[in-house]
Amino acid sequence: MKTIKGPAIFLAQFMGDQPPFNTLESICKWVADLGYKGIQIPTWDNRLIDLEQASTSKAYCDDLKGKVASFGLEITELSTHLQGQLVAVHPAYDAMFDAFAPAALHGKPKERTEWAKDQVVKAIKSSANLGLNAHATFSGALLWQTVYPWPQRPAGLVELGFKELADRWVPILNVADECGVDVCYEIHPGEDLHDGVSYEMFLEAANNHSRACLLYDPSHFVLQQLDYLQYIDFYHERIKMFHVKDAEFNPTGKCGVYGGYQSWVNRAGRFRSLGDGQVDFASIFSKLSQYDYAGWAVLEWECCIKSPQQGAEEGSGFIADHIIKVTEKAFDDFAAGDTDVEHLKKILGI
Repeated sequence: MKTIKGPAIFLAQFMGDQPPFNTLESICKWVADLGYKGIQIPTWDNRLIDLEQASTSKAYCDDLKGKVASFGLEITELSTHLQGQLVAVHPAYDAMFDAFAPAALHGKPKERTEWAKDQVVKAIKSSANLGLNAHATFSGALLWQTVYPWPQRPAGLVELGFKELADRWVPILNVADECGVDVCYEIHPGEDLHDGVSYEMFLEAANNHSRACLLYDPSHFVLQQLDYLQYIDFYHERIKMFHVKDAEFNPTGKCGVYGGYQSWVNRAGRFRSLGDGQVDFASIFSKLSQYDYAGWAVLEWECCIKSPQQGAEEGSGFIADHIIKVTEKAFDDFAAGDTDVEHLKKILGI
């Protein structure tokens, strides 16, 4: 078994215009002072990384790693959640998702898709130049507007949707294979890959591509009422990344899974800071350790009540306390003896 690495922190929710959240150096000092050992970098924020340079220059990546290391930190993974989302967007969401792309691409969905694919490819190449073997992203969605089938979905619609999604991603996955990088889809509502069944449908359409892996985040499964522990049993061989994020689900006579168009604080399902929700992290860390997960435990802070600063301050110790230093020996080794075949036969009566 392997010991999970951490604690680490995803910087996306913390970057801002004010110190210490506005530069790589200042935020690295901040998270290091809180006890974190790694940072997960969102590639859409050019204050943290120049994706163009990182994808083509090993020297640039070595310099970037050196800056981060000077604070006692490692880069755990890169993220293209926003760009990955744009690999596949249904026209119903064009106006809202345009905000994820440069202004020059607004109102140009085909050009936006090609830009998004290129961004993910560059992030994968950057990951390889940084010596990373896993990359975080979203799948995007062509079918999400049909998730609740009313009106009825026409026969063949789902199969065609996953074929098109796979056709867009397989060339990217092939680049990832050449680079030795696993593409880890965060299974997430709003994506066509939003649960185990939809992930398996994508895998089938992508010919079971070896680089189509998973970012495990139990919070999204609490909100869907999916068994997030059994999910690890099913998919542990594909889980290459781990977001440590808490959530709670408290349905009422008025509001359930769909949320009633309410703000996050008024929904039945809410994201919470670590320890404030319902996720059984002790069991999650045990299962991941049991299955030899060797990656990082990365805080993704999202909470509708607690401040990000307090969430980050508490998150480091929470993760550190849950990391299991796996044993190198069996608890009953003290009673073991040398193997004696004749003795074994005697015990068996043969």
